[in-house]
Amino acid sequence: MSFASKFALLGALATTVVAHGTVTGFVTDGTYNGGFKLDYYYMKQNGQTPPATAGWYAENLDNGFVEPNSYGSPDIICHKNAKPANTSATVAAGGKVEFQWSDWPESHIGPVITYVANCGGDCGSVDKTTLKWVKIDESGYDAANKQWAALAMISNNNTWSTTVPSSLAAGKYVFRHEIIALHGAGSENGAQNYPQCMNIEITGSGTESPEGVVATELYSSTDPGILFNPYTTITSYTIPGPALFGSGSTGNTPAPSSSVTPASSAAPTVTQAPVSSVTATASPTSKKANVATSTASSAAIPTQTSSSGNAGALPTLPESFTLETFISWLSEVGKASGNSVRQPFSLPLVYLNKFFLYILLFTSLWLKNTLELFCPTAAHTLILIPRDR
Repeated sequence: MSFASKFALLGALATTVVAHGTVTGFVTDGTYNGGFKLDYYYMKQNGQTPPATAGWYAENLDNGFVEPNSYGSPDIICHKNAKPANTSATVAAGGKVEFQWSDWPESHIGPVITYVANCGGDCGSVDKTTLKWVKIDESGYDAANKQWAALAMISNNNTWSTTVPSSLAAGKYVFRHEIIALHGAGSENGAQNYPQCMNIEITGSGTESPEGVVATELYSSTDPGILFNPYTTITSYTIPGPALFGSGSTGNTPAPSSSVTPASSAAPTVTQAPVSSVTATASPTSKKANVATSTASSAAIPTQTSSSGNAGALPTLPESFTLETFISWLSEVGKASGNSVRQPFSLPLVYLNKFFLYILLFTSLWLKNTLELFCPTAAHTLILIPRDR
């Protein structure tokens, strides 16, 4: 493997450690309820008793995600190794639930969706694999403002508000609130699901009990809203999952939900053109509405796998280079990134990760070569990067 190839491989691995988020708490009709926090996992491991919360236990210790290849596993239900909460919150049908997220990267654009599942009894002992989910809230891409739902959540103090349908029958429910990050969704298995669950009892005089879908059947890896390149000129986007239930809400006010698919683009990571049969939610009582379109004329943003022949593509690191060449290459990368037309979110953190990793590894190489020159014995003991043969 060439030296530059090793850099590229290690840079790709670095993209998996970027922090994401969880729902640390939520408000029901003005009352705050604690969510499950990752600290509680360690309390349990150390023999301590975590506080009772309505938020489900989960072991997404790295603030990580569920990938499309795991859509058929129980992890997609309420995240990794999730277990029912030991208490419940309460909300009236027609009331609001405000989900409070921890820090969320602006690069992690995508839709925000909320489901409910009737436990048919005590949610604290429910078999999560039997829960059938009904979508009551969805928001994708606002074509008018060119804004993704995840960014609308960030701009609303990292809070997402969902209105519970007033017609929904009273009972004990599990709410499944989710962000699907699409920054890597241009290739299959690149989307990232962040499902979060909490027990909430619904009160009121509603009578509707819609039939839901088990979580392992909500999505497939090739759904047009899952396999999707967000770095093109977007005209429509299909929000993943089943149809929105009757009187469900349509997103974080004032950010409406628009359903969109990308126009054709030269972006090399697109392996399939998403279908343009999508849900827009202009009317809160409709299950499927007309497709919203955008006349955005901005140029497509190249992805990190763009070839050097594409306009705006990042320069390639030479196979052989000196420190001066490497610094020059970093400068060109910065210029190329800065000249790219940007969507309404910040430059993906993957570039910053790679820059840091390249500098670290190049410094390690320099140290190794210096040791070989002045102290060969120490160099053989502290081999940092294998030499190409």
